[in-house]
Amino acid sequence: MRNYLCPADGTGGHLKTLPEDFIVREISDPPRSKDGGEYTIATVTSRNWETNRLVRIMARSLGMSRERIGFAGTKDKRAVTTQLMSFRCPPEDLARIDLKDVSIENPYRGSRAIQIGDLIGNEFEITVKDCTMDRSLIPATVSEDIDVIRRTGGFPNYFGVQRFGVVRPVTHLVGERLVRGDIEGAVRTYVSFTTPEEDEAVSAVRKELDGCTDWSAAVSAMPEQMSFEKTMAQILAGGGSWVDAIDALPPNLQMMFVHAYQSLIFNEILSERMDRGLPLNLPIEGDIVIPLDANRSPQHENPIKTTGDNIDLVTRQVRAGRAFVTGSLFGSESVLADGEMGEIERSMVEKHGLEPEDFVIPGLQRCSSKGGRRELVCPVKSIGSEFRDDGYTLRFSLPKGNYATCLMREFMKSEMRDY
Repeated sequence: MRNYLCPADGTGGHLKTLPEDFIVREISDPPRSKDGGEYTIATVTSRNWETNRLVRIMARSLGMSRERIGFAGTKDKRAVTTQLMSFRCPPEDLARIDLKDVSIENPYRGSRAIQIGDLIGNEFEITVKDCTMDRSLIPATVSEDIDVIRRTGGFPNYFGVQRFGVVRPVTHLVGERLVRGDIEGAVRTYVSFTTPEEDEAVSAVRKELDGCTDWSAAVSAMPEQMSFEKTMAQILAGGGSWVDAIDALPPNLQMMFVHAYQSLIFNEILSERMDRGLPLNLPIEGDIVIPLDANRSPQHENPIKTTGDNIDLVTRQVRAGRAFVTGSLFGSESVLADGEMGEIERSMVEKHGLEPEDFVIPGLQRCSSKGGRRELVCPVKSIGSEFRDDGYTLRFSLPKGNYATCLMREFMKSEMRDY
């Protein structure tokens, strides 16, 4: 993420000093109620829980596999999050879940399970503390940034640090190994890659596991924080293959690996477009534009290529907020732009030495990706601010798949570790 939309100086500061500084509430389209339905739908509020770990522990409490619990999207760990989940069990069974900082409310029998992507968006209430800017200058700076974002129709739609890993940015590295056909390297990277920011004890274990051949011993050496790595090691210790080790991970985590690598390339494409001074909120010839449907959701299945013949019409649609200019999420079935944007996309694909067929991962369907397009601008709804002695709070909502931290970086302009 090389560029900012807003030219004002940053306020500095930190996010998530406390989990209560980062409040997320899902905007859902819940499954309808159904008498005798086999799924229970409930509102789950958690504090300081990573989504996959929460699902695993709840499944253990219920004596079921984690695949019988559905959710629409993974949330930030250091946060207070509220989201719908589905459980393939009667509502009364949920009383068996008794976890610290987790509440389950409003259960009902539903017609279907909740799946990844089953949401409209998220509402956020985010507090910035420890600002480095003079407190008297913060209100005017925040107001100026909000004006720029409103005039633009949103902010640069980068994938945020959570996509890659905040403390241990490893997800895209595993994804690249998978795309290169190095499944063993993907497993070893996930197990042993560490950073100076990671817990010292966990980091030491990872370093010891670099080049590991005795996976039975590795299982015993891994602490609780390495639960997914332990699952992989158990598979390998039992004679399973490298593919089996990846396939033992939660489905949404498997999907995330290659998606994170695609996200890295998208961020590079977006940065290069901004480096060249090309607009994000207006089309140029060759751009691929995605229209919105009646519910203001992007119709990715109906892309429109901007040409000399239709550019005036497409521009009017984009100006009216009924369509968005996009960048490539390169995959096995990607269609790239033409014109200067096409040059940018092809140069990034060539830089990484990629071919479409690389994104079909043999034996790992969940890790394979057809690719697609992503809007260059993320719209923001109902953004408001509140100022306090120790910082400020922003309240807003975003469509699904977009990152609040990437909006916050426009205001803060802090080091990424502060998000």
